[in-house]
Amino acid sequence: MFKLNEIKELIKLVDETSVHELELESEGARLSIRKPGKTEVVSVQAAPQFVQAPAAQQAPQYVQAPADNAQAPAAGQAAAPDAASSSLHKIVSPMVGTFYKASSPDAAPFVSVGDRVDEKTTVCIIEAMKLMNELEAEVKGTIVEILAENGQLVEYGQPLFLVKSE
Repeated sequence: MFKLNEIKELIKLVDETSVHELELESEGARLSIRKPGKTEVVSVQAAPQFVQAPAAQQAPQYVQAPADNAQAPAAGQAAAPDAASSSLHKIVSPMVGTFYKASSPDAAPFVSVGDRVDEKTTVCIIEAMKLMNELEAEVKGTIVEILAENGQLVEYGQPLFLVKSE
């Protein structure tokens, strides 16, 4: 399996050279880095996924290191909440990945606006490197706003939900 710092180093090397595409395979995982223009595109395929992802994928996706390599939010992402919502608890993404509101395309969403949640309530799934990671609410309260769209690529630390704490 590829480590995040190895992927970062490979992206940096591809970006600094005239190489436009790099593919590696190690321990059953395949890493492909392509450089169309000045944008790196990385796709990693590993173990089979346990939850079926939506069939329609939008744009090529990339893997990005948390915190020290942050980029501006993608077009269509919600802007930072205003001062009125600053008293609300933000549930943020703990990793870079794809946001899913439900466990499968035909299942009901984990939560909707107005739903009451507690610390152990699953609010979404973040898919990262074909692994499905359930995200819990962390607080007791009511979902006020869902800031991410189903199937959207989310960044490390990006707010996903606003919760009015009890």
